[in-house]
Amino acid sequence: QVQLLESGGGTAQPGDSRRLSCFLGGPSFDGYSMAWFRQIPGQEREFVGGIQWSTGITFYQDSLRGRFTVSRNKALRQVNLQMDDLKPGDSARYYCAATNGGGDFRPGTWRFWGQGTQVTVSS
Repeated sequence: QVQLLESGGGTAQPGDSRRLSCFLGGPSFDGYSMAWFRQIPGQEREFVGGIQWSTGITFYQDSLRGRFTVSRNKALRQVNLQMDDLKPGDSARYYCAATNGGGDFRPGTWRFWGQGTQVTVSS
């Protein structure tokens, strides 16, 4: 059973940077992909970016590429989301997801989910 636990949420000001972390529990993650999604109440869950655990290859929602960076630390069993130049529109609950094989921008392609961590960007 895969367990995901996000941390790092909180309040930030426009222009700030913030890093979210997702701690992974379970057996080997070889062959897995991980991703970050975000969701605003009343809206669909939105793909942010993802990473292949074994290769470190990353993939992003085009509109967030360059401001958001996904990375992983195999030794710590951790996937991170670095968010730069935050904007009020980035306010959302951010979720970590994982699946064996490849997932894509559709939430239904990811099998395991964390509980999420709230990020609020406000001046």
